[in-house]
Amino acid sequence: MAALPRPTDAELEILRVLWTRGASTVRQVNEHLSIGREIGYTTTLKLMQIMAEKGLVSRDETDRTHIYYARATQGQTQRQLVSDLMDRAFGGSASALVLQALNAQPASQAELEEIGRLIRDYQTEQTPADRKRGGKSAKQAGEHHE
Repeated sequence: MAALPRPTDAELEILRVLWTRGASTVRQVNEHLSIGREIGYTTTLKLMQIMAEKGLVSRDETDRTHIYYARATQGQTQRQLVSDLMDRAFGGSASALVLQALNAQPASQAELEEIGRLIRDYQTEQTPADRKRGGKSAKQAGEHHE
């Protein structure tokens, strides 16, 4: 899938609802967003229409009530956002990104152990060809458990 535009904070909020609920109507998304604060239906509708124009969501128009769904998975979107941040702010350095993330929000011992396990799993999944291409395994390029 080609890279989609970077979602705004408000668009990410809507995407999180769609990733959690699955395909939803504007009303369903608006009800979920309105928990704990007031957000108008027309505001949600306009944002979702813009998101459809940008390609962040698709809209099923076969029924009177349109159903929206995210075009990319949560994992795909997160990888795209992290990759963009890593390139723009850290000169493409994964280690600099991780170090600053840990300095900004210190991890518990359990989280550090989990990070270590994830790194070991990541290293196991990579083939020599992946390492030459900069570390992206075939599994990471495609869909896998999110």
